[in-house]
Amino acid sequence: MTDLSLRPAFTDHFAEEYRLERLDPRGVGAAARFRLYGRGRWMDTAIEEAERPHLVREHGRGGRENLVDAFTVWELAEGASAQGCEATVTFWTEPQTLIGRLRERGLHRRLRRDWKRALVRLRDIAEEGRTVERVTVGGGERLPAFAR
Repeated sequence: MTDLSLRPAFTDHFAEEYRLERLDPRGVGAAARFRLYGRGRWMDTAIEEAERPHLVREHGRGGRENLVDAFTVWELAEGASAQGCEATVTFWTEPQTLIGRLRERGLHRRLRRDWKRALVRLRDIAEEGRTVERVTVGGGERLPAFAR
């Protein structure tokens, strides 16, 4: 959950044009920007708190002129078996203006469905042990400090 470079592997059905905001995509301070549903809705997210292994809190902005606060909370709990866990994601927005609230109508229902699908895709990746392609920062491999 704290490695944003893996996120497109299970959220690419609603988050497109995914871009990392820094070379190290892991831990507190890691950030990414993406477009929701391929329309003009850009959003960003940054990890604000990471209590391994149970909690990750993210805060970002999006919408018109970045006036909509967006929050994502990932919670992991022990599962029925020692090999599994239960993942819960909570996502909500807080538009600052009336126009922002009007533009958000219907979005929450669609995002709820898509986050549910993303969790199913994440579970499938974890259970099958598949390796996924990581998103990288363009040109980052040429920098000596991060090339290794």
